[in-house]
Formats: sequence, C-alpha cells, structure tokens
Amino acid sequence: MNLEILLIAAFGGSFLTYFLGKFSHKVRDGFAVFISSALVVLVTFFYDKQVSINYYSGFFDLPFILRINTLSWFFAITIAGLGALSIAFSLSYMKERKGTNFYYLIMLLVNASMLGIVLSGDLVSFYIFWEIMSWTAFLLISYNRGPAIAAGMKYIVMSLAGSIFMLIGIFSLYANYGTFIIPEIGAGIASASSGFILFILIMFIIAFGIKNAVWPFHTWLPPAHSEAPSPFSAVLSGILIKMGSYGFLLIFYVIVGMNLFLGLGLGRFSFNYILCWVGAITIVIPTFTAMLQNDAKKLLAWHSIGQMGYIIIGISLGTSLGLAGGIFHFFNHALFKALLFLTVAAVEYRTRGVRDLNSLGGLVKKMPVTFIGVLVGALAIIGVPLTSGFVSKWLIYKTLILDGYSFLAFAAFIGTWGTLLSFYKLVHNMFLGQLPEKYKDVKKAPLSMQVPILILSGVILLFGILPGIPLKVINEIGTSFGFESLNVNIGGIASETGTLNTINILAVIAVAAILIWLFLRAGAKSRRVTQEDSYGAGLSVPTDKYHYTVEFYDPFSRMIKPYLRDVIDDFYNWIAKGAQKTFDHIRHLYTGDVGHYAIYIILFLAFLILASFGWFLL
Repeated sequence: MNLEILLIAAFGGSFLTYFLGKFSHKVRDGFAVFISSALVVLVTFFYDKQVSINYYSGFFDLPFILRINTLSWFFAITIAGLGALSIAFSLSYMKERKGTNFYYLIMLLVNASMLGIVLSGDLVSFYIFWEIMSWTAFLLISYNRGPAIAAGMKYIVMSLAGSIFMLIGIFSLYANYGTFIIPEIGAGIASASSGFILFILIMFIIAFGIKNAVWPFHTWLPPAHSEAPSPFSAVLSGILIKMGSYGFLLIFYVIVGMNLFLGLGLGRFSFNYILCWVGAITIVIPTFTAMLQNDAKKLLAWHSIGQMGYIIIGISLGTSLGLAGGIFHFFNHALFKALLFLTVAAVEYRTRGVRDLNSLGGLVKKMPVTFIGVLVGALAIIGVPLTSGFVSKWLIYKTLILDGYSFLAFAAFIGTWGTLLSFYKLVHNMFLGQLPEKYKDVKKAPLSMQVPILILSGVILLFGILPGIPLKVINEIGTSFGFESLNVNIGGIASETGTLNTINILAVIAVAAILIWLFLRAGAKSRRVTQEDSYGAGLSVPTDKYHYTVEFYDPFSRMIKPYLRDVIDDFYNWIAKGAQKTFDHIRHLYTGDVGHYAIYIILFLAFLILASFGWFLL
C-alpha cells in the first residue's frame, strides 16, 4: 500500500461518482458511500507508519512529495471518517434536490483535497491541494444559490487573501533556502534571524487564521454555515476549518520548530503568549454572540469560531499538557460539531427547513435518536464528564492554572459558561417543552441520518470514558515536536500535580445514578397529562407557543444590542466598498476610443522619460 493509491482513490472516486450518477442515482449513492468508507480503511492501514516518497519531479524539476507521520495520520483519519459519515447522511438529505451529481462530486473532492494537504511533504503540493480545497468549498457554500452566492463570495475573497499571504511566505522560504521540501526548510531555518522568523510566522498565521476563522478573520464563517447544505456544514465546521489548525502545528513545530517558536519574544510579550490572547478573545466574543442567535445553524457557526480559541490557546502554550489539550480539542470539536450540525440538519429535514429556535419544541417525542445526538453533542461542547470534550478542556484548564495564566483561564471558563447558556437554549427550544400542533406528524429521521448521529455520539462517549486511546497518538505527536512525553493510560493522564482517571469518574456517576433511580422509584408514581396541562404562573398556555424559553435571553439582548456590532466585519465591508468605488473610477478610463488610449500611452512614456531624468540627476 502506498500513498499514491490513497490519493488516486480519493480524487478518482470523486469523478467516477459523478459519471455513475449520469446513469443511476442509486448506483452513484452506493458508490459514494463505498469510496468514502474505503478511504477510512485505506488511511487506517497507515497507522504508526512513517512514509515519505517523491511521487513526481517533472514540473520545473520541483519535487512533489507525499509523506505520512503521526500528525498527518491523525488528521487524515479524522478527515476520512467525518467525510464518510457526511456522505451517508447526505443520501436522504439531498434526495429530492437538484444537481446532486455535482454535489457528491464536490463533497468528495473537498475530502480528497484535505487528505492531500495533510499528506503533502512539500509546500508546492501543499498549496495546490489548499487551493483545490478552497475553491471546492466555495462551490458547496454557494450551492443553494440566492443569498448563498454572497456568502460564498465572502468566503472565497478572504480565502484568496489568505492564499496571497501564504504564497509570500512560501516564496520567502524558497528564496532563502532554495527548496520547497518541508523537512529541508525546517533544517535550514534553524539559523535564521528572529526578524525573518517573525515575518514567516505572520504570513502563515494570516493564511491559516483566515481558514481557521480565528478572530479577527472570522467574519466569513456565520454566513457560510447558514447558506451551505447542512451535511457540508458538518464537514466545514468539523474538519475543513481545522486545516488552519493543522497549518498552525506545521508552521509552529515542524517548519520553525519548538525552540525558535517558543523563544520568540520575552515573558508576557512572547509571540506564543500573544497568540494565546488572540485565542482568548476568539473564545469570549463569538461565544456570547452565539447565545443571542435564534437560527440554529448560526448559533452553531458562532460556536465554531469560539471553540477555535481553545485550540489556539492549547497549541500555543508551549507545554506538553497544553499541546495535548489543543490537539485533542481539535479532534473533539470535529466530532461534536459535526454531530450537532447533523442533528440540526435532521430537524431541518423533517420540519421542511425550520431552523428558528423560537418556532420549535417538543421534538424529543418524535425524533428520539436525534435528541440523543444533540444532547451528547451539547454535553461534549460544554465539557461535561464522560464526554471527550471534558478531557480536552480539562487538559487546557489545568495547564493554564498550573502555569499561572489566571486571566486566560478566566476567559476559558467564561467561554464554557456562555456555551452552557447557548446549548440550554438549543436543546430546550428544539426538543423539550411542548410539541406545537403543526409538528404532530413529524417522523423520525431516516436511517441514513440516524446511523451517523449514533456513531458520532458513541465515539464521543467512548473517548470520554477511555481517552487514552486518542491521547496515545496525540502524545506521539507531541514527542515528535520535541515535547516531553506524558504518562498516558487508558483512563486519562497521570502526573505529579494530579491524575485524570475517567474510569473512576464513570464509577462514581454510575453509583450516583443508581441511588437517584432508587430514590425516585420509592416515590409516588408519575402520571401522564396533556401537554396543555402546564403551570404558567396563573396564565393560560398560549396557542402554538407552548414553552416559555422562547426569546429567553431577550432582556439580555435588549441591553447589549446597541453595542453588539461586529466592528471587524464593518471594517472589511468598508474596505470592500472603497475598493469598489476605486475600481469604478478606474473603469471609466476604458472608453473604447482609440485616441484616448494613444494619449494614455504618450503620458506613460512621458512619465518614464521624466523618471529616467530624475534618476540620472540623482
């Protein structure tokens, strides 16, 4: 088995799926699930392998290199796994839509390009796969047309800006070291000046920060999630924006290296500490913005931005524990955010497009599996014990507290509190309370939707109880960067400052649950009542608006709404309007009159003559 076969299967399968759809949609659907599942199996074969091959050298004699190591394998298995589940979920969700051949082609191409990114061993192939990912994502964001076109344009314009910064960084490295091969650049940069290293870091941080939707590069993400097909939203939030996280790890600890990265600056003015504060801002502001959203997908989109802050803090802290927490939170966020988007998509599918949280309620009675999924996802993103999200947040919190970063720890805790408030609203307004009359005939989600929801829920709980399974791989990544090895066991991590053992936590919670159950069994039996038989503080239950969490945060919203402006988005819009006016004025130079063009040429030549005289006099 070699890496070329993996990429050939990924890209070739994408186009073959498209052509099969021309003959039979059933065959296409079956093959799409098969090829995406086969990629999971193929990636699994490369576990614990270190492979690097020069697979092509014919393009200007530039070597295109594929390589896989523990870091790239960990990202690759996440990409392949979420890609396969999203394709399976799409079978029912996209069934009645137009252009489904195109949809499956682009979905599979997005997954293939992300695999290409993490398997690239040189910056040329890395950039090529990066651009394929960006443009295919643009096509999916714009898939629904209408307002989706504007959301897609916003995304691609910012992505192109990031690509320009990346190119500047890549060519700067090539100009200094004469190679695009990542290990060779890493070896050469060890003797670089701190100014050059800072320049390279800034170029790549802007490029990867835009894709990662880190503040202040976050503004494209909420509209993109709102308008994209929901199965792709799971991929977009679950893994595509994490390509920025992969880029951060690559530039910080592979290209620049741990010692140079952590040694840039001093004390509170060190470069990595400044990045931690960017992460803290990314946690707090988007999290509380999310709390005020009534569109379920917009709420999840803002939390995608907020959770990126935890990852940035973890990987920037420069400790073994913090790095493990940051990388594990990348993996956990991929799981629980994909799960949450898929559950919202299932509700949207069965209610014919309803995402307004104030219009739903009581769906637990109609969609129990979907409710289990959203509950597990909500508990994981909050960080409740026995979910994998608890473990990664515990690692980050512990690092911040032990290292004395009190304000950063406070920001992280505030973000968790805001997350709790947001997901109380999401879970209650969609699934609890009374069921509106108009949803009395809502059915369960189709089996092709329930299976991915159950798989993701199971993985979150499995790695919440046995976190040592992924932490073993993450620990290997950390040691490959030069960090000290952690004492990982199946139930967590042991250290001198305290041990995390989730198996003990499971035992305590199980005993407590049994005691509570026995207590409730000893009490009076409950009786069924109609959903209108509800205490309303002396008020009658309003028709078709049965639960009182509707607009629950409205008083808070009224207080802060005058100040709740995304000034960063306003700034970008100001730049866009200014550029549009400038280009409109320039456009008037093109009159179609040959005489005008002759005058332009004469004036340009006169300018060159005057400039040459001025240069000669100097």
